[in-house]
Amino acid sequence: MAQISVLHKKWMGEPEYRKAYESLEGEFALAKAVMKARNRVGLTQAQLARKMGTTQPVVARLEAGRVRPSMRTLERFARATGTRLLIRFEPRHQERTKG
Repeated sequence: MAQISVLHKKWMGEPEYRKAYESLEGEFALAKAVMKARNRVGLTQAQLARKMGTTQPVVARLEAGRVRPSMRTLERFARATGTRLLIRFEPRHQERTKG
């Protein structure tokens, strides 16, 4: 069975897949940051959910990138993990043109 990373690399060569993947870049980045913060403080999803006043499936959906959390949810997550919520805007990556 092929590893997902091998398949992903192969599929990134296909324009439709690449476009769909890149359109979800923000969701993937948020999901990765959520998992990293939770793991850094050594909490299970259930423990984090209790600290946030929510349920484990809610945390699982955050980590899967399947939801667009509200600011309130992100603030509760930050408090529960002892982190600070920062939101910033960065320039999009632009393709360089030869000239």
